Amino acid sequence: MALSPELEFEFDEDGNVIEPIQSSSTFAIDFENGRILNRRIDGLQAIEQFVHMALRTERYTYPIYSHDVGCELQELLSDTEVTDAYKEMEIPRLIVEALEYDERILAVNDIQITKVDDAFKVSFIVEADEGFLEVEEVFNV
Repeated sequence: MALSPELEFEFDEDGNVIEPIQSSSTFAIDFENGRILNRRIDGLQAIEQFVHMALRTERYTYPIYSHDVGCELQELLSDTEVTDAYKEMEIPRLIVEALEYDERILAVNDIQITKVDDAFKVSFIVEADEGFLEVEEVFNV
């Protein structure tokens, strides 16, 4: 019996290691009730769940997550020193930064922002390796 696991690697014709495709299978989250469900999702559903989770998680707040996870939207929206015009200008950048590190997401396009009372309604299209997602979120100040 070996003391370390025996790993097998596959190589392409140039001698480079072929990385296995990671599954995006994960447990479903009920965002309304704040619960993890006993049901697995994958593919486009899992990517959509990641998008909503990344946008609702404040970056640097939870030590369980790396600094890549989450966004800084809440910090921007709660800042009383900046104008709504500045917030509307920064929201697209922060959304892209929150999502771009996930290798399944290829692009974030057509970001539309509407100010509704004290909230910003944001809609955009996520181009992922599995297809396209139309996403809509409302961010309260």
